[in-house]
Amino acid sequence: MPSRKTSSSRQAPSGLGWLALSTLTLGALLTGCSAVNVQNTLNRAVSTRGLNVAADQRYGPDARNVLDVYAPQNAQNAPVVLFVHGGSWEGGDKMGHRFVGESLARVGYVTGVMNYRLAPQNRYPAYVQDTAAALRWMRDNATRFGGGPDNLFVMGHSAGGFNAVEAVDNARWLREAGVPISAVRGVIGIAGPYSYDFRPLASRNAFPEGSTPDEVMPDRHVRPDAPPHLLLVAENDRTVYPQNALNMEAALKKAGIPVTRTVLPGLNHITIAAALARPLTSLGPTRQRVTDFIEAHRVN
Repeated sequence: MPSRKTSSSRQAPSGLGWLALSTLTLGALLTGCSAVNVQNTLNRAVSTRGLNVAADQRYGPDARNVLDVYAPQNAQNAPVVLFVHGGSWEGGDKMGHRFVGESLARVGYVTGVMNYRLAPQNRYPAYVQDTAAALRWMRDNATRFGGGPDNLFVMGHSAGGFNAVEAVDNARWLREAGVPISAVRGVIGIAGPYSYDFRPLASRNAFPEGSTPDEVMPDRHVRPDAPPHLLLVAENDRTVYPQNALNMEAALKKAGIPVTRTVLPGLNHITIAAALARPLTSLGPTRQRVTDFIEAHRVN
């Protein structure tokens, strides 16, 4: 698919507009609206005016092997961040996370927001292989957008956090995709299910029949040369339990990999991701923790 570069003509909301939209979104979160409704509200709350946006960049042969790039203007050797959405491996879409691309591009990062093949038609490791392939595309095209090809970060929320961590920590996937591990400066997992027994749960449909946690879980696959990790946990998460991050942290430490596990108070499985949006930073420090980590590990 040919490249399509666009620049939004929408005006950025005024200060009162930000406040109104922030209040509306916060109300939606507190009244239990679906993640999709929250994402749609957040996307309406942000403008990509002044950014370079390239939509539907193809990184593989499948219909869902596409990503959107959000880049600051006049960037030079900027950090390149690949964001992987959640959705229990069976749903979710990059279009619901425009607010993430906008938010990180405003900091100065070249940000890719990707789609990947979905279960149950595409079970593990298809979506992990897609993550590695998308990272390869981001590296190969980094200079087009002012990014540094050896200044890569991978970040995911929920199931996307699993994809991000597994794609980097299991030596197989980056090797097969042709991405040198030295190019990846850090991995950020947000409320990811890195270590659990999926067999009695509905999410078993995302994994091969008859497979075991030892065969698929990222905490069993930590390579000794993995880059630093940031694991963000929502204090009130009732979807992905905090034990996942505890187990992942232990596995990384055992392998000698630098890791920071941070529990964010007052947040749940949805709000920890929503707080990445610029209008909702008052919800919690997700965005600040992410940018602090990238700034600490980027190539200057």
